[in-house]
Amino acid sequence: MTDHATVPAPVRRISLRELAPEFHRHLLAASRAAITGLADPVLTELVNLRASQLNGCAYCLDLHAADARKNGESEHRLYTLSAWRETPYFTARERAALALTESVTLLAGTHVPDEVFEEAAKHFAEAELAHLIALITSINALNRVGVTSRLSPPPRE
Repeated sequence: MTDHATVPAPVRRISLRELAPEFHRHLLAASRAAITGLADPVLTELVNLRASQLNGCAYCLDLHAADARKNGESEHRLYTLSAWRETPYFTARERAALALTESVTLLAGTHVPDEVFEEAAKHFAEAELAHLIALITSINALNRVGVTSRLSPPPRE
């Protein structure tokens, strides 16, 4: 069995928090503002996690998995999130949000098809949908900062 504690984390390249503090502060504020219009903290964390899975952001995966658990998310749903289409564990509303998350995250390849947007619009009021899009946009921006700077999660025991 591998001792994960001996595997070194990637070397951090740069800290936007230290070197571009105004930008970093505003990016975090935008993320907080996005969730103000979404009443479901579990859905919020599922969206954050799915985008972070697609983008490969270790820091955000660690953070949002912990936050999802704190908000009552079950382990089996977290374990199967990357294969949400193949499981019975997610509601129609969550599926619509996850499909939109994937489409926005993979924007260059999808251009957010009308059917994906329309399915989300069936499950979210316009203001909620606007906040959902804002959330997806903000987590993608945060993922890009985390991946580019090689931000890694703190060691866990």
